[in-house]
Amino acid sequence: MDKKTLHMIAFVLMAVGGINWGLVGLGTLMSSDWNLVHMILGSSPMLETIVYVLVGVATAYIVFNHKKDCKWC
Repeated sequence: MDKKTLHMIAFVLMAVGGINWGLVGLGTLMSSDWNLVHMILGSSPMLETIVYVLVGVATAYIVFNHKKDCKWC
């Protein structure tokens, strides 16, 4: 897998995680549960856990490689 593909996958996973955390926070403020990952994959706890781990790994990858990959930094 080339570096650009890996970067794009990591970016998409990081975006999914960020949107999910934002919805969790908003849902908490409104006394509701808006965890989309759990809503979609709640029937498969192991798959849900794998998604959370992949989002964490993708975020770490972006954080540590962003300066090298970003043209504006």
